[in-house]
Amino acid sequence: MLLARVLDKLELAQNRGVPTHTPFLSQGEQSIVKQLLDASGHPRHLFYGGYGDAERKICIFLPDWQEAEDYLLDEEQIPLTAIYAKFQKDAPLSHRDLLGSLMGLGITREKLGDILMDEGGCHLIVLQEVQSIVHAQWESAGRWKLSTSPCALSDLNPKPPEIRTIRDTVATLRLDGVLATGFSLSRTKAAALVSSGKVSVNHRECAKGDKQVAEGDVITCRGLGKCVVKEVLGQSKKGRMMLILERYI
Repeated sequence: MLLARVLDKLELAQNRGVPTHTPFLSQGEQSIVKQLLDASGHPRHLFYGGYGDAERKICIFLPDWQEAEDYLLDEEQIPLTAIYAKFQKDAPLSHRDLLGSLMGLGITREKLGDILMDEGGCHLIVLQEVQSIVHAQWESAGRWKLSTSPCALSDLNPKPPEIRTIRDTVATLRLDGVLATGFSLSRTKAAALVSSGKVSVNHRECAKGDKQVAEGDVITCRGLGKCVVKEVLGQSKKGRMMLILERYI
């Protein structure tokens, strides 16, 4: 269904000569859509989530006469907007709390982009079609009150992620072994997480613990986060694989 909707948007842009876009896509969905577009001759498009390193993005299809750089220069035509939500600095609100309260308003996940947490507030990126609902109805998350105000996409300045560098060796580049190293787990626990479907490689779910990972692969685990195989340095004198991982904290 996702790919059918994407093709509908692509066809509309090509036939009518106007920009069209998908809803927000997760990183896994973006990977699937990229494969489809590569197989379709790589039509004119761009993925955009409101700022450079956004995780959730929409796919925008452009007509032949429009360049991506020109499209992004005109913020009024971009179908995304940013909202700042302010709450008490000591409010113990998490990303999950805020997302849950928004979905409690009847806003589906595909309408919501990244939520950028800050001390005493957060920036939220949404499709323009739901911004009026957010401003009018989003008054609290749990028992904590909040207030919203518009924010320009160009004013977004997200903090760079905290990254921990891990240098270690593994017997082989099996997924379960690298996962155990990246998240400080036992090999048994890592294997259980893989077999339960909680682990993805390059944003595609993988339930095979013996899958061989490679330099540049992104490994994510629900509930634990993300790590990247930054470098594979070859074998040590003891025959183990030396590698450098970057874990996002």
